[in-house]
Amino acid sequence: MLRIAVIWKHAGRDASTSYNEVHAPSVLPTNLDASKFKGIVDKGTITEEWARPPPGQTTELKLNERPPLESVIAAQDFEDIAERTVSKKTWAFYSSADTGCLTRDRNKDFFGRIWFRPRLVRDVSSVDTRTKILGHDAGMPLFVSPAAMAKFIHPEGEKDIARGCVPTRIPQGVSTNAAFPIDEIMAAVPRDAKHPFFFQLYVNKDRKKSEALLKHVQSLGVDTVFVTVDGPVPGKREADERVKADEGISSPMSGAKGSNDKKGGGLGRVMGSYIAPDFTWREFDWLRKHWRGKIVVKGVQCWQDAKICAVAGLDGVLLSNHGGRNLDTSPPAIMTLLECQANCPEIFEKLEVFVDGGIRRGHDILKALCLGATAVGMGRPFLYAVNYGQEGVEHFIDILKTELATAMALVGITDLSQCHAGLVSTLDVDHLVSRGETHPYATGRRKGNEGNVKARL
Repeated sequence: MLRIAVIWKHAGRDASTSYNEVHAPSVLPTNLDASKFKGIVDKGTITEEWARPPPGQTTELKLNERPPLESVIAAQDFEDIAERTVSKKTWAFYSSADTGCLTRDRNKDFFGRIWFRPRLVRDVSSVDTRTKILGHDAGMPLFVSPAAMAKFIHPEGEKDIARGCVPTRIPQGVSTNAAFPIDEIMAAVPRDAKHPFFFQLYVNKDRKKSEALLKHVQSLGVDTVFVTVDGPVPGKREADERVKADEGISSPMSGAKGSNDKKGGGLGRVMGSYIAPDFTWREFDWLRKHWRGKIVVKGVQCWQDAKICAVAGLDGVLLSNHGGRNLDTSPPAIMTLLECQANCPEIFEKLEVFVDGGIRRGHDILKALCLGATAVGMGRPFLYAVNYGQEGVEHFIDILKTELATAMALVGITDLSQCHAGLVSTLDVDHLVSRGETHPYATGRRKGNEGNVKARL
């Protein structure tokens, strides 16, 4: 019924904007017979009435009056502008987190509790932010964390993110739930640029579908897959649930579709219904049979699982809590990094360790690297930046690169190889770092924990 309502709302008017917000251009030629193609619209015949937005949309279009890009000077500016200018559903989907949003907010807060210890009176006239990420040259230790449906905020979505990443050579992670097929995203940048792309995999309940998707992605030349393990079931993102979803929304690679039910209209929940809740460590053998490249485990939240990744010979681990979207009060990502340093420091020599969650400044990136991270990922901030298209992404990256270079100079280093833990103080949070296998003193177990026991009088 919702699709019929959308059609009626646009009756006699141009529906291109509403259609392009949720569908990739390839949807029509892929799903409709060529006989359905009626021709190209003669723009000379378009009347003012036909081009006018449908009733109820005019107010929202007025909101999309963004300030000039040159007035944006920080990552937070992009977020603030997005909150004021995008649709309610887009903001709810992007910004929401599980239940009380405590983890989402603490991700950022805990970076502010780690302090620099600058080394001064050094020659910092030339600072180099270049590095390598999973064998790829990168202009700085940053990659785009895979995030779903970037088309909600800009018609070119993930394609403009890709274009914006090319000048500084920032690797892009592409989500299984991306708004465009990965072929179209990769084709958005010049082939001769040899730009690095990573693919993020949600393991499908139907393993055959995941196998086919991996085969296709590998045929495109992608050499690294990030396997998300922190979402076997979806979190309760209440802000997303409270705003109805457009039931015409679909993801071209996963096939997931938007819908509404008695729980609400949470896209993260209904579009994740295909994700396997039974994927275990044993199945990495299955994954290796169908993926010949590098494997990074995305979503690790304790040192024990990070160590399993290292022992298993995997190529990397992404310490992340999904932006606080799946389990509220799961640990801030930077705290998981400290936990790994305290309990299994040997893993940093065996695989590349990445951090994603709460990073908003160049000096946040530097803190993570001083504490052992190879690079960091950012998800939501790239979505907010692409609100301005390719130019917004380029501007966002320039802001972060400048902040990083400035922080490096002021802390006394000129190259990322000079990063070390002595440049930061973690005393403010050290007492919060978990150590050992179990709780330090809570050894009592709840009554009945041994199994289902019949009550006795």
